[in-house]
Amino acid sequence: MPSSRGQRPPPLQLAVACGFVHLICLAAVAGGGGPCEFSVARGGKLYSFSLASPTTAHRHGVLSEDGFYKVAVNNSVLWFQLCDQMIFNFDPPVCLNCEDCGGPQRCGTQCSALVSNNRGGYDVCTTIGRVSKSHISLIDDINPQKGVVVKMFSSKCSISVYIYCDSTVAHVSDQFVLSGSCDYATTLRHPSGCAQSMSASGNGWGWLATSFVTILCLLGGYILIGSIYRYYFLGIHSVEAIPNLEFWISLPQTIKSMLLPAARGRNRQSRDTYAPVDH
Repeated sequence: MPSSRGQRPPPLQLAVACGFVHLICLAAVAGGGGPCEFSVARGGKLYSFSLASPTTAHRHGVLSEDGFYKVAVNNSVLWFQLCDQMIFNFDPPVCLNCEDCGGPQRCGTQCSALVSNNRGGYDVCTTIGRVSKSHISLIDDINPQKGVVVKMFSSKCSISVYIYCDSTVAHVSDQFVLSGSCDYATTLRHPSGCAQSMSASGNGWGWLATSFVTILCLLGGYILIGSIYRYYFLGIHSVEAIPNLEFWISLPQTIKSMLLPAARGRNRQSRDTYAPVDH
């Protein structure tokens, strides 16, 4: 029987294993943040915005339950949705040049912001924003509780939606501002524009957890890749394929032996502190 010693590992298996470990680590460390989540530290506090999270009165957060917001001014109409693409169950845009956002039959359904301008009797649509190309910042850098700006981009245009904190109502402006040739801005008052704040010191456990997960991922990757190497390259097909197996087996005993003297020292110090004093 030919020996498996010196046999090279199948590249596909090795790549899949390494990629799997990498994806697990990325998912664990990233924590699932989305395009409409934003946090900033100011004055010893951490202010967090989660615009798409449901609230008591708004189950879709800042997203319009109609599938889009609409602002009409003179011969121009602005459609946009926050944190997602637009959906039209009624009143869809009907205009020319909508090929990059759903085409004439489904205009507006493959982008997050669209503007229609009447030119020579024809409505011409222009994509001005996509959720995949978005950026969130504070309206007022000194006062985070004022709200945030969600700015979305397309190839040549943009839209900035100023989301002001209002705990009582959700209301989109009936006006928008055009800057330059194709940069639009409008405002929205919404409870989701109000930040959740906490002491910045409370964020320390987040950093500790991230560091702990990162170390575990690196350790798991080392053991996995080392085991694959020893299994295929060195032909070790038992539990001995785990690298430094003797070290991992002895690790609990080593930690125990390190902790016991410290615990005995604390107990001795405690007895000395509470020992009765003879007079």
